[in-house]
Amino acid sequence: MRKEKVQRSGLNSHKKMSFDYLPETTIEIKQRKDMFRMNSDTHFLGKFMDVKNDETVLDIGCNNGALLLYASEFKPTKLVGVDYFKEAIELAKENFEHNHLNAELYCSKIQDFNYDAFDVILCNPPFFKCDEKSNVNESEYLRIARHEEMLTLDELFHHVSRLLNENGRFYLVHRSTRLTEIVEIAIRYGFKIKRMRQVFDQNKEHSTSSLFEIIKGKNNQVLVEKPIFLER
Repeated sequence: MRKEKVQRSGLNSHKKMSFDYLPETTIEIKQRKDMFRMNSDTHFLGKFMDVKNDETVLDIGCNNGALLLYASEFKPTKLVGVDYFKEAIELAKENFEHNHLNAELYCSKIQDFNYDAFDVILCNPPFFKCDEKSNVNESEYLRIARHEEMLTLDELFHHVSRLLNENGRFYLVHRSTRLTEIVEIAIRYGFKIKRMRQVFDQNKEHSTSSLFEIIKGKNNQVLVEKPIFLER
């Protein structure tokens, strides 16, 4: 995915910062180079989600606010973001202020977060299990964003079940290699996959990631959409 860049006086002056556009939008976003930055998964989930203008939206692990900024294009009633790191919340606040948008942003573990149930929940969670080796050069921000130290897949579904309306929708991006596990955990918590789409890197033989729309209750049909092919 090609990221468009735009220079702004003062906003790009810190060596650990960059200033970019969210792909396929006019939304500008400030990012820290030592923290998790938007990537193709962010972009594809942002375009895969479907939000109505009378709905409330929660992003679990909102980081710099990229997914919520994508959701803002649907003009929902309320946007709420939760992240473990206060630095991420501060950066998300800057991005919403810069784009003249409103969101409620909370520094909290999702395990400790309580709120009224939401119509839509978004998440680009840690992909790697704790026993998978991490990069020794990763910052704490990146390590926790990529590894399940603070939030396992099972815990994620537990808290989505707690915070999602009965007729709500959960939008998730995850590694395709964990598809069986995702389906099993979803069923355990009373969820069904309604819609999914796989992403293929043209330099790799197999699908790298999958996008999911997940709902509560009964659903006997899964709509598998045309795949996305990522060019590098």
